[in-house]
Amino acid sequence: MPKVVTKPSTADSIPSVPRKPHHAHHRRLQRQSSKWSVNSAGEADDERTPSPPDSRMRPISQDEQSSGSSTSSSAAAYPGEDSRPTSRKELLGFYTYSFAAEVFVVCGLGAFIPITLEDLARASPTAVRADDHSKACNSHPHGIDLYDLRDARTVSGTSKAPSKQCVFNLFGAEVNTASFAMYTFSISVLLQALVVVTMSGAADHGRYRKALLVTFALTGSIATMLFLPVTPAVYWLGSLWAMVGNVCIGASFVLLNSGEVRTSYESWAGHGQQRSGEHNSDRHVADDTTPLLQAAEQTATPYPLSAATPSPQMQLSTKISSYGVGIGYIASIMVQFLSVFILRTTGGSLFSLRLVLFTIGLWWLSFMIPAAIWLRPRPGPPLAFGHGAKKLSWSGYIAYSWVNLGKTMARARRLKDVLLFLGAWFLVSDAIATVSGTAILFAKTTLGMESSALALINVMVTLSGIAGAFTWSKVSRMMQLTSSQTILTCICLFELIPLYGLLGYVPAVQRLGCFGLQQQWEMYPLGAVYGLVLGGLSSYCRSLYGELIPPGSEAAFYALYAITDKGSSVFGPAIVGAITDATGEIRPAFFFLAILVGLPIPLMYYVNVDRGRWDAAVLAEESAPHVVEEEEQAEE
Repeated sequence: MPKVVTKPSTADSIPSVPRKPHHAHHRRLQRQSSKWSVNSAGEADDERTPSPPDSRMRPISQDEQSSGSSTSSSAAAYPGEDSRPTSRKELLGFYTYSFAAEVFVVCGLGAFIPITLEDLARASPTAVRADDHSKACNSHPHGIDLYDLRDARTVSGTSKAPSKQCVFNLFGAEVNTASFAMYTFSISVLLQALVVVTMSGAADHGRYRKALLVTFALTGSIATMLFLPVTPAVYWLGSLWAMVGNVCIGASFVLLNSGEVRTSYESWAGHGQQRSGEHNSDRHVADDTTPLLQAAEQTATPYPLSAATPSPQMQLSTKISSYGVGIGYIASIMVQFLSVFILRTTGGSLFSLRLVLFTIGLWWLSFMIPAAIWLRPRPGPPLAFGHGAKKLSWSGYIAYSWVNLGKTMARARRLKDVLLFLGAWFLVSDAIATVSGTAILFAKTTLGMESSALALINVMVTLSGIAGAFTWSKVSRMMQLTSSQTILTCICLFELIPLYGLLGYVPAVQRLGCFGLQQQWEMYPLGAVYGLVLGGLSSYCRSLYGELIPPGSEAAFYALYAITDKGSSVFGPAIVGAITDATGEIRPAFFFLAILVGLPIPLMYYVNVDRGRWDAAVLAEESAPHVVEEEEQAEE
């Protein structure tokens, strides 16, 4: 079935459209709009009524309308298409994978993997004090003499006393033990970007999306469990398992995000087909296979006439995304309490940290299984479909992925709002990762906090993240904020964190002996602010980006999203590390963080969702393989 795009009827529906489609394309949009536009009473609307800009938003056939079946589906648009409406069980599978995998992100990458890698390096045979190579670093269970740290720290946290940094021999080079985790993360980010690009073609086309998701989840969870037998003598194995886990979690979430876009579109179609006045939340599902949003009568869902009114699609996508993040945070808080219990009962040793990581991997593996059962494959169109050629092999999909990356970047250059958003997201995601890593390092080395205390900070972050994921949509609706305005609000709140850290340089605050991150307890309220911001950004940024990308190219554009997300994280931590090496302190890095958090504000301010949605739909229609054939038929 050809993709259908219709232009909004009023001039104020979209503030500005920088270009118009050529005449043949415009005639085709007008000719096909009548196939889509049906009002709430079931009557045909005129061709000016806008319609959903996606090929999956199909009209209900006459047979389906007459039968009133909620489980019926239209004829497949390509061989192997699964056109069944989204069921409750399928959505449950999406939430279950978030419940399984978010634990690795929050508990593993966010806290215990960096600590474990540094402790493995500190306990390695070649590790010595940076200021005295005659002293080993493994006297304390975590390689740090906490008394010495507190004694060397002044009230302002800016003492010139010698630090207790450690160095060790890494393949013949003398490396700081704290840098070991940073280098591991940087390499894993590079590998993750390569893998995401390589598998994007197979994810977007054919039947491989679910198989790839299960494969990455299985590999990543097992790699995390393999931290348990790692000892300081083979510390490099910890680095290897961390790389594998980070690559797998990134790739699996790209695949899940692509599926979530399709789920949102399918659910939106069902939402548009509900009876007038019947709310989505009041529907009852008969069984596990009944469509999540049952269809009765088709209604047209025009673009919002005001930029302050989100489209039904964006509302549903944001709701699904927010609930997914919130459910993942619920799982994380459960595992974090379990981790604190393990650390307290086993003495907080290096073995305790490895046991915690084993538990995280086991959790990921266990809850991945039901998610794999409930999620449908939802195969995409074969690459060769419509061209009379044979299906591509795996090597063909890989080659296509890299070629398509170049094409995706070229196409993205035509989408002004995608470029603005990706630029802002590059800076935001870098700030998120850098603030998190800097805070852990600052709390451990400057404030002298132990692993169990750091885990409690992570609990605070997760609790506030749950609140943010579930309440930001209500706050935004109550204050009548658009998605981009909600994101801007989160960023401004985020800016308070580095600014608060800089209060430690104010003489009056220094004399108080507290505030400005001079006491350990101050990390907990800051963690709450960080979690609240992260909960809003995680759900709204992903949903907003989904509104701006061309329909039918979800995996390719989400691969670009993931590359922007993870690739940016290389720069922030490296700059913070350079500042720390140059000054001997971590606190000066808060100046850089304040600038980094503030930079995306002007970029996000100029993102126009209505314009971006229209541009993406037009670009998708122009790029479709059936465009030329339809134009030739129209001319005849």
